[in-house]
Amino acid sequence: MKPSPAVSLFGAKAADSAIRRWLSPLLFLAVVALSVSLLYFAATPAVSFPPMTTVRVELSPPVAVWQPVGAAEASDPISRSSLPPVQRPVDAAVASDPEPISSAPSVQNMPESQDVKLERVLKAAATEDNTVILTSLNAFWASPGSVLDLFLESFRIGNGTSELLSHLVIVAVDDKAYGRCLAIHPHCFHLKTEGVDYSGEKVFNTPEYLDMMWARLDFLRLILEKGYNFIFSDVDIMWFRNPLLYFYTDGDFQTSCDNFLGDPTNLKNWPNNGFNYVKSNNRSIEFYKYWYSSRARFPGVHEQNVFNIIKYDQQIQQIGVRIRFLSTERFGGFCEPSRDLNKVCTMHANCCIGLRRKIDDLRAMLDDWRKFVSLPPDTRISRRFSWSVPRSCRYNINPYYNRSKS
Repeated sequence: MKPSPAVSLFGAKAADSAIRRWLSPLLFLAVVALSVSLLYFAATPAVSFPPMTTVRVELSPPVAVWQPVGAAEASDPISRSSLPPVQRPVDAAVASDPEPISSAPSVQNMPESQDVKLERVLKAAATEDNTVILTSLNAFWASPGSVLDLFLESFRIGNGTSELLSHLVIVAVDDKAYGRCLAIHPHCFHLKTEGVDYSGEKVFNTPEYLDMMWARLDFLRLILEKGYNFIFSDVDIMWFRNPLLYFYTDGDFQTSCDNFLGDPTNLKNWPNNGFNYVKSNNRSIEFYKYWYSSRARFPGVHEQNVFNIIKYDQQIQQIGVRIRFLSTERFGGFCEPSRDLNKVCTMHANCCIGLRRKIDDLRAMLDDWRKFVSLPPDTRISRRFSWSVPRSCRYNINPYYNRSKS
């Protein structure tokens, strides 16, 4: 049923009147609310939110950056005196070091250079005329009870040789040999070669053995350039008398022999580079340079055998170095032993391969000497004493020597 027009009209008029009555207050309230909101946002600082980013976790250990102690504190305006000490993270390697960290690098605390250390050791060991005695070895030869102990023992029991120990420099080519030297001898030098391990046994004429021999040769050249004369002795040489009394006065380079033909100037003598006496002068220095450079001409050849070839070269004559070969009567070895203990200065366990064989015969050699010196002087002079060695080395003679004898 439809409402009557009167009712509809009345109802519309009544609703319209109610709207007009509330509209003004509502508009007023809206204006007030808008004004309050604008005042609030104007007084509050805006906060911006960055866009979303990916966080990367660094898994590598922290890198320690050195800075002087106190540098960070100096840049901090807050006083550190009132704060507890900061526990800084440290690298594991640093944590294991009990030494305190200094505030700055010190020259005094830096490792001594090889050259400075060598000069210091040479100066401490040199005689009045700047002569040093040198031997070189690795851990294999330096261990207790090995060849080094026998070498030093020969100096102690030799005739006039014990005082020579104060002029002996032991050149160690690895850490163990150097540590052993420091424990038993005052003059030690650590000859370091980066990337090379010289500690184990180096079998004769193997590539490692040859590298070690050529490195030794170049080192001896350096000794000459520093102005030092030297006697170089392999560690498997026993010293029984002072050899300085029996060197030639006119020789620049003097070497022992595996086979001596009687004439010290005869180039056909078969040399052994295990024992040399060399004077420091321009001739000897140039000779060592030429010798070392000749390695390139003869790859894979022992430095001793290279010398045996180049001793005839025209360049050697042009250099003018005076070469002298030492008699095996006084500077003998297993290749050609000295025959008279009344004359011998040194004896070399040459022409023998194998450490065990060498040690056995070197000990027997020292026993021979002890028996000899225990005899009355008249008996030692009247009788011609000789060696009981080689024994263990008798059937292990160096094949290079046999080739030279043929």
